[in-house]
Amino acid sequence: MAKDVEVGGEFQAKDYHDPPPAPFVDAQELTQWSFYRAIIAEFIATLLFLYITVLTVIGYKSQVDPDKGGQDCDGVGILGIAWAFGGMIFILVYCTAGIS
Repeated sequence: MAKDVEVGGEFQAKDYHDPPPAPFVDAQELTQWSFYRAIIAEFIATLLFLYITVLTVIGYKSQVDPDKGGQDCDGVGILGIAWAFGGMIFILVYCTAGIS
């Protein structure tokens, strides 16, 4: 992945310097508010994603249940479930991308 410069069939040294590797876990990061803000945002986004999508699936199953008076064409359908999943992913990524 290094950008080597070829001059006359020979490779010279890289024309830039790689930054030193960053530690995987930095103890100083645990003292910053932005770390906890990102954790809270990810938790809320995951909670909303699961809540909305699971309720869509449960609602669809209860609307088409023949024991409860439902028919095959009632409810949001498979396409509605797919839209619920895709829409929630889009909305939550859009809302939390700048935070985390």
